[in-house]
Amino acid sequence: MELVLTVSCRLKTDCEAMAQLDMTLQTFADACNFINQNVAPDVTSAFRIQALLYREVRERFGLSANLTIRAMGRIAANRKTAKAIGRKVYMFHPTSVNYDARIFSFRERDWTVSLTLLHKRQRFQLDIGDYQRRLLQERTPTNATLSKDRKGRYYVHIQLKSPIPDSIQAEKFLGVDLGRRDIAHTSEGDSFTGKEINRLRDHCARLRATLQHKATKGTRSTRRRCRSLLQRLAGRERRFQTWLNHTISFRIVKQARRLGCIIALEDLTGIRDRTNKCRRTKVERRRSNSWAFFQLRRFLAYKAVKYGVTMLLVNPAYTSSMCHRCLRLGKRLEKQFRCGFCEFKGNADFNAAKNIALLGAVVNQPGGPGLFCSLDSSPRAAESPSQSTYALKGAVYGFDGKASIS
Repeated sequence: MELVLTVSCRLKTDCEAMAQLDMTLQTFADACNFINQNVAPDVTSAFRIQALLYREVRERFGLSANLTIRAMGRIAANRKTAKAIGRKVYMFHPTSVNYDARIFSFRERDWTVSLTLLHKRQRFQLDIGDYQRRLLQERTPTNATLSKDRKGRYYVHIQLKSPIPDSIQAEKFLGVDLGRRDIAHTSEGDSFTGKEINRLRDHCARLRATLQHKATKGTRSTRRRCRSLLQRLAGRERRFQTWLNHTISFRIVKQARRLGCIIALEDLTGIRDRTNKCRRTKVERRRSNSWAFFQLRRFLAYKAVKYGVTMLLVNPAYTSSMCHRCLRLGKRLEKQFRCGFCEFKGNADFNAAKNIALLGAVVNQPGGPGLFCSLDSSPRAAESPSQSTYALKGAVYGFDGKASIS
């Protein structure tokens, strides 16, 4: 397997180059729409599409041979993705073009790229900083994507392929508890607060309500101005959330590598479907549905692969209500957890992260008697977690009045 890193580089363009780029983007999108409309929806093979329409597409749209193949490959890939999620491919917009080694090249000597456009091949200067230069140095990329953003700026997204590093051999586990007040809390005691992002979300929600009201009741110029401000507001909130998740995921992965740990993360798939069925206020529903936990999980996943750290998912059931010392169910009140058996008192998120680390060990080392916690009234401690190994699917209540991990 290979690790693919995409480097986003802005192109320096003049009026003539912009016209050529726009023409290429529009023609490529028109070719994709033509292919999509004239090939049966159930055909998902790029070779089959090429056999049906290759010559006609080249004659009708004037694309080069490789750009035509790229268009057909995009149709095939999008149809396979749409089929997997039960949808259809309807149309393509002139926003991007795929390039391979035959129609794209990068030259480090003067930091330029060469792209095949509609009528000619043209070289563009890259407008990049030291970060992009460091990544591209002494590399020979073979794939890229030309794109145009909403502000009319042109970018080439260069794909750098490298072998996946070997995962570090580890026996310790770093549990990560996800939340909304604290976005992440590790079993080592590190906490990443969500105070700033929650404050920004509440501010944007109030401002968005005001702008939406003015966008429907004001004058024509006021409505236009409010719509523009709404777009800027959405972008600001999204960019801050992305930056925050990137920062948190990087620190967690670097800590796991420094300590020689495997990351154990709770699997929160479907949590919105479950919580949205409960009766909640409008504000609480908005805060819950704007929680970007899956984005953080994706960032952790690819950064873990990049740095050779293993990451696994565990069932989050009862991790917040079970004591990590005696494995008995305790009481959680806001951010505090208290166990009535071993008298442990502490941060609830830290306790949950410790439990997630224990469950990570269970998942990673199958076999053995497993972990077990009892609900009876006797205060004796359960078997020590260090002596318990290790088979887990999740914490569930049994019919005998006990909570077991089996």
